[in-house]
Amino acid sequence: MPRFMSLIRLDEQTSGRPGPEVEERMKALFEEITKAGVMLETAGLTPTSEGTRLTWSGGRLSATDGPFTETKEVVGGYAILQAKDKAEALEWARRFLQVHPEEWNITCEVRQIEEPPGA
Repeated sequence: MPRFMSLIRLDEQTSGRPGPEVEERMKALFEEITKAGVMLETAGLTPTSEGTRLTWSGGRLSATDGPFTETKEVVGGYAILQAKDKAEALEWARRFLQVHPEEWNITCEVRQIEEPPGA
């Protein structure tokens, strides 16, 4: 079965920590998706203030420590899913987004993982 990566993008300035109600809904969804054998891995990421960007440009490597204030949306988490097809992966992503508060602006980008040749 194909694997998919979902990248959770959010506005770090306006999206706070989810409250207990949201955490309960998310816990129930994660239990369901894990029991279905779809969730392989998931995690949130620390704030950009704790990150570093490495850039290769013009034959030179540079490093920039966070926070990255010029960026409106950041990757706040990810999940690796194993689904029968993209439609199933998108359905789980829709359900994930819907557990969040209505006032949040959050995006989930779903992309299939390329498998190595012969896998």
